[in-house]
Amino acid sequence: MILVMARTDTNPSESISERVTRMRKEFGYTQTEIAEQLGVPQSVVSAFESGGRRFHAEIITKYAELFGVSADELLGIEKPRQNGQKVSVHLAKRMQRIQQLPKARQKALLQTIDLFLKGAEQ
Repeated sequence: MILVMARTDTNPSESISERVTRMRKEFGYTQTEIAEQLGVPQSVVSAFESGGRRFHAEIITKYAELFGVSADELLGIEKPRQNGQKVSVHLAKRMQRIQQLPKARQKALLQTIDLFLKGAEQ
């Protein structure tokens, strides 16, 4: 399950390998964690990041979804949209764990969080 985490600035002078590496580090993920999300071995992620392996359309799409950017943004063709917000790495990892729970447990946990937030706002 891929978790869309945040928007990040892109720099058109970066190669896609540099951009993917920067985004991964900004989000606090290891290559192993990215590999698990993409369904590939860690050595493949390393090869993409080092420029030793070319990105194909399917992997570009998966990276774009993971980082919450368009494929054009990932490729440096389009400037990033300004409507995204950074999500804390710790919060994103917790959200990912929540997504892996059965639906009934997700609902119960989210109700608890909503109650807590309601109390905290008062």
